[in-house]
Amino acid sequence: FIIDSFPFYMGLPETCGSAMLLVPSALGACALDTDLAAVYEHNVVLQEAIEVPVSPEEAMMLMEKNTAILEATIKEAARQGAHIIVTPEGDICGWVFTRETIYPNIEDIPDPQVSWILFAPSPILERLSCLARNNSIYVVANMRDKKPCNSSDPRCPGDGHSLQYQCSL
Repeated sequence: FIIDSFPFYMGLPETCGSAMLLVPSALGACALDTDLAAVYEHNVVLQEAIEVPVSPEEAMMLMEKNTAILEATIKEAARQGAHIIVTPEGDICGWVFTRETIYPNIEDIPDPQVSWILFAPSPILERLSCLARNNSIYVVANMRDKKPCNSSDPRCPGDGHSLQYQCSL
């Protein structure tokens, strides 16, 4: 059941409102402990023309704006006692793109089983991780990942860029 539901405006235009629901979940049939989960949705700040690629700098600026919106909500969810917050698909960079136009919005997310180079190519992931740690809350966020590929690999796309994945972290 929902214990709280509210519009959460952060100095954005009225069309960019957002909402967060806090939902308790039992850990066991007769468990005394409970977890409180926040489920969040907001209007994503997108580039004006999604059919035209933007520079990596502009893509980062837009992702930073969306991450700033998440930051305020993550802090509020933690303040209200949530243990985990789940954000929607495409909440950081959007969702209506082609392979070419999404490319500047994709970060290389390090594989912890292969390398412990923390966040070197991934400033958005670093920011989300620090938000989770500094607010003692688990954050589930949707990001795009890219991995280099060899042109001899049949899975490698013809554009030669990389394999692209959508993942929740």
